Amino acid sequence: MHLYKDQPAGIVATLRAARRNPTEAETKLLRALRETLPQYKWRFQAPVGPFRVDFMCFAERLVIEVDGATHAEAESDDAARTAIIEREGYRVLRFWNNDVMANTEGVIAKVAEALQTPSPIGRERGPARGARGKGEGDEIPGAGRRG
Repeated sequence: MHLYKDQPAGIVATLRAARRNPTEAETKLLRALRETLPQYKWRFQAPVGPFRVDFMCFAERLVIEVDGATHAEAESDDAARTAIIEREGYRVLRFWNNDVMANTEGVIAKVAEALQTPSPIGRERGPARGARGKGEGDEIPGAGRRG
């Protein structure tokens, strides 16, 4: 996996700083994702294309963005950003900070619903590289076949 390939210089430091200084809504959502949906690996502040995304489930090709007040004036920018991330093969869910803070259960329910819906995006590319964890889904040739 080459998430950092073709990223601008300094991106690792930028992501590291963002991880060390999360917003209250990001902290709350990350905790809820890891507690409620532990079967999925959640990356926090990860690069996708030319952007940094708040949360990503690489195996399920799902990105979650938590938007604050500054995004209210930048709807067209967010739409363009979403389109680029989708071209990279990810689905994008967006939630407002106040939704995460006041209705975390509802946000998690929407995320769980999205995870249960097969992604139409990126399937033409085949399964994501590195999507399986170590040892998961390993098949033994010929096992389960009746002949």
